[in-house]
Amino acid sequence: MRVLVAGGAGYIGSHTIVELYKSGHRVVCVDNLYNSKHKVIKNVEEIVKAKIPFYKIDCCDKKKLESVFKKEKIDAVIMFQGYKAVGESVKIPIKYYRNNIDSALTIIELMDKYDVHNIMFSSSATVYGKSAKSPIKETYDALELNEITNPYGETKAMIEKILMDKTIADSKFKAVILRYFNPVGAHESGLIGEDPNGIPNNLMPYIAKVATGKLPYLNVFGNDYKTKDGTGVRDYIHVVDLARGHVAALKCYNKKQNLYVYNLGTGKGTSVLDLVNAYEKANDKKINYKIVGRRAGDIDKLYCNPTKANNELKWKAKLDIVNMCKTSYKFETKGGLGCQEKKQKKK
Repeated sequence: MRVLVAGGAGYIGSHTIVELYKSGHRVVCVDNLYNSKHKVIKNVEEIVKAKIPFYKIDCCDKKKLESVFKKEKIDAVIMFQGYKAVGESVKIPIKYYRNNIDSALTIIELMDKYDVHNIMFSSSATVYGKSAKSPIKETYDALELNEITNPYGETKAMIEKILMDKTIADSKFKAVILRYFNPVGAHESGLIGEDPNGIPNNLMPYIAKVATGKLPYLNVFGNDYKTKDGTGVRDYIHVVDLARGHVAALKCYNKKQNLYVYNLGTGKGTSVLDLVNAYEKANDKKINYKIVGRRAGDIDKLYCNPTKANNELKWKAKLDIVNMCKTSYKFETKGGLGCQEKKQKKK
């Protein structure tokens, strides 16, 4: 298949492009580089040994995005283009609603116009809300219970609902919704990984920057959760396993059903301090941390039951937490993508 990857220069998108190429698919990448770098595309090309058509375009810009649909023959779209930080979404909710929902609607409208009927949406475990009991199955419906705790999660739930309604209205339209838990780690080459602009919002890249001395300590947001050590528990999945889940889900387009929803996770809960300890042991590095107040929108525990994806997609997370920590550190010690760009410019 020829797949348009919206937000393909981002953390998950770039790893998914690699796995798509390894599986024989071809890719067109669109990204506005708001929270990513052009060097990602060059590094992905180095990994896959192929040239990737890349367009620096904001997916909310319908006119510019349409030029890609006109030029490229697209069989399917994978949507990674949304803003993704829970805490930030609480502070600037309107920006999240505008970007995430507008970009999704723009993509779907252009798919209609150019007869593209297959879409895959990178959703999130945040759609399960505050009352879901882990391990969570796809049958739990927080959309109906209205228990989502942050604007980021609300945007994901809204887009899910849009896709569900679209599959009902249009018999040719097929949607796969993948609910991620907590992607971490990096590609084994060290060429691509999680390298956000500014101070990281996610845990693993923050730990990595502490490990390499780029930040003095890790802020641990809350130690009074109802967990074994008081810190939040999440389902950490290696980003490469997650990327392979997208490739496995492409087979859904060959089936009769119009809508598929899957959890992508390990099914195991790991606390913040568990992850800190694992990182220290895997890389022989001391991680200094400080307990601070909770973040708005966070909950005690969130990990999945991945049985449906295991059985129907024949996919299973295989890389363990040690690999997650080691590959993260390898990527960070290479200097991250920003440092790689600076070295290239000096040559």
